[in-house]
Amino acid sequence: MVYAGTEVEEGVLTVKTINAANETRVAKIIKVIEESEGLKADVQSHAERLADGIVAYTFLLSGLTYAFTGNPVKAASVLLVDYSCAIKLSTPLAIMAGMLRAAKEGVLIKGGRFIEKMSKADVFVMDKTGTLTEALPDIVDVIPFNGFSKDYVLRHAACVEEHFPHPVANAVVKKAKDAGLLHEEVHSDVEYVLAHGIASRIGGRRILVGSRHFVFEDEGIKSDIAEPMIKDFADKGYSILYVTIGNELAGIIIIEDLLRSESQRFLQMLKETGVKRVVMLTGDNNAAAKNIAKNLGIDEYYAEVLPDRKVEIIKGIKDRGHVVVMVGDGINDSAALLHADVGISMRHGADIAKEACDILLLDGDLTRIIYARMVSQETMSLIKENFRYIVGVNTALIGFGLLGAITPAVSAFMHNTSTIAVALNCLKTLKKKRRTCYGAIKRPARQGKV
Repeated sequence: MVYAGTEVEEGVLTVKTINAANETRVAKIIKVIEESEGLKADVQSHAERLADGIVAYTFLLSGLTYAFTGNPVKAASVLLVDYSCAIKLSTPLAIMAGMLRAAKEGVLIKGGRFIEKMSKADVFVMDKTGTLTEALPDIVDVIPFNGFSKDYVLRHAACVEEHFPHPVANAVVKKAKDAGLLHEEVHSDVEYVLAHGIASRIGGRRILVGSRHFVFEDEGIKSDIAEPMIKDFADKGYSILYVTIGNELAGIIIIEDLLRSESQRFLQMLKETGVKRVVMLTGDNNAAAKNIAKNLGIDEYYAEVLPDRKVEIIKGIKDRGHVVVMVGDGINDSAALLHADVGISMRHGADIAKEACDILLLDGDLTRIIYARMVSQETMSLIKENFRYIVGVNTALIGFGLLGAITPAVSAFMHNTSTIAVALNCLKTLKKKRRTCYGAIKRPARQGKV
């Protein structure tokens, strides 16, 4: 196979196309994302809709004032006071200020509607691997079977895994490097089976690296010889990566997910902000998922879930009236990120996940999500506060104008002054420091086994 970036040092390279662009696996993933984008309708601010509708009433009130009083000065005083200017100016300014505040702390929010949804979110759905756990899992052991050696299994697993930016794949490649195992490109084309594993050929024999479902159920590889050991590790909460060569099991790679140092503190703070429910999703076996959930105090989790199942779970929660935030960093999470009201990904995540998300954590620190939620809630509170101020001040000015207590010049001056004051009130939040509860977070030492 010829990959993007291939260089021809000498001679001529003839390339035969075997799949059209819309038939590739990446194209299918992109299609899912494009279809999912339609589910996210733009949310217009209630304040802006009100501002558009209130203009006609301002003219009507001014006309009625003149009709009943015959006083053009009073009519002009009413006409020069308008709610819509301040309302339409303050809302986008408040949102812009909120986005800038978040960006300063390493949180990129891609639009104002996500600030609004983030402030209302009451359910957080969390991917496990690379999100609640470290981005680089720990390879505990490599156990060979059927006459294969440990080094052979690890070398060839790393050889095919190095092509994919997944936390488990990166861990396998690192383990081979640490062991001093060189893995030259001796395999043929590499096929990535979404949410299952990788398939290729080495020395004419088919190699599979992936999940139990992929290896044993989809491909029909026999596992009798390894079942007692597999069960033992699974019951202890370890994740297992299966490697087959030819039509037999070559070995298993035992993986331990280490909790992120900030995961427990993050989940505790999340509940303190009003989140009623946290759900964990993972493609791992039930024992590993249960172990992580127990250590983090998560009551609801789903194990061995594929990408379409993640979407179904999120849709089900949304259908019950909840506002859902999905946090994930892998290709498998992309569709789920788009179906959630707010999708959050990490800088170290897959490119397609970073493209699909609505909020991107630039340093991968989960506690930044707490800051994003705090900023979102404060931004929405500011919009409501400004709205009350605008209505109060301008209603008072209209009242004074009707009574003839102020001239049109004073009415216009006070109206414009109040509009500027509202704008400054929005911008001053840019200088606002982080709350103590957030700033006081200290990253504890790296945790060991979970």
